[in-house]
Amino acid sequence: MNKGIKTVIYPVTDMSRSKVMFQKLLGVEPYADQPYYIGFKIESQDIGLVPKNAEGGMTAFYHVADIKGSLQILVDAGAEIIQETKNVGGGRLIASAKDKDGNSIGLIEN
Repeated sequence: MNKGIKTVIYPVTDMSRSKVMFQKLLGVEPYADQPYYIGFKIESQDIGLVPKNAEGGMTAFYHVADIKGSLQILVDAGAEIIQETKNVGGGRLIASAKDKDGNSIGLIEN
């Protein structure tokens, strides 16, 4: 069963500055604070900051039951794969694609 958007990732140029801004905006401390990822939890919503390595902006991640099938649906509709399915630890898989309008669509399977 797909659970909709539960994770939003923002690529940022200054992790420290952005961490302070999101702490103030969200009113919570980060649950994860690493050089490669700073994460905030608001109920079941995850807001993450990652170092900006290339062009592109915020990506909303849909939590899905079948990441490979969901990625194939996007490709069949004309999307271009940005990130092939990758295990990021703890059994969590991520992938992302860019649709015909240039929008990034992220997928997560736990």
